[in-house]
Amino acid sequence: MSPISIAFLLFPGVTQLDLTGPAQVLSRLGEAKVDLVWKSRDPVMTDAGFAIMPTATFDEITEADILCIPGGIGVTSVMMEEDAMAWVRGVGSTAQWVTSVCTGSLILGAAGLLKGYKATSHWAWHDQLSLFGAEPVKARTVFDRNRVTGGGVTAGIDFAFALMAKIRGEDHARMIQLALEYDPAPPLDSGSPEKAGEAIVAAYAERMAALAPNRGAEMQEAAAQLGFS
Repeated sequence: MSPISIAFLLFPGVTQLDLTGPAQVLSRLGEAKVDLVWKSRDPVMTDAGFAIMPTATFDEITEADILCIPGGIGVTSVMMEEDAMAWVRGVGSTAQWVTSVCTGSLILGAAGLLKGYKATSHWAWHDQLSLFGAEPVKARTVFDRNRVTGGGVTAGIDFAFALMAKIRGEDHARMIQLALEYDPAPPLDSGSPEKAGEAIVAAYAERMAALAPNRGAEMQEAAAQLGFS
């Protein structure tokens, strides 16, 4: 089994499950080394109210077999971080697999790594992918050549198993799925807009408007500043 290196971008405001879900799965690829990378080794605050420790800095990890970009409330800020975006572009230019979870696909797009590629994102930000030259596809996981994007948050676990099956084969992925007892049986059936219904979707939209009132405009401004308009 060949060694494989995996680099996750860790940034302030990241949705921790976007990162920790696939990291848990991909760490069991076999002969795998996982790094959580940011500009320093200082603790990075997630949107869950607790911090995660980076394992390496941009200068220490300059290439990886798998690049994975999680999403979160801090994505537009990351787009304006020149060192972060330079790292994403650099690692993404040589990675065997260029991947994301949730709104992390918008960071990949902003880095110019999704132009002409099919991709997905969190359902509420799906239409923003076209700002960066990607072709939005509504699916839990989207493969397009060596670009692999996962939908919102928990879809990162499905994405990771799908990628594991591509790399190590279905038998290995099935074994790890069993090991992690990944057998979803949600107590409520409201994990998509279609299942949740209009009232719940409206309540979510109101909550997001309070948490990030200018996020849509900021995304468009970032796209313009980065030369995508």
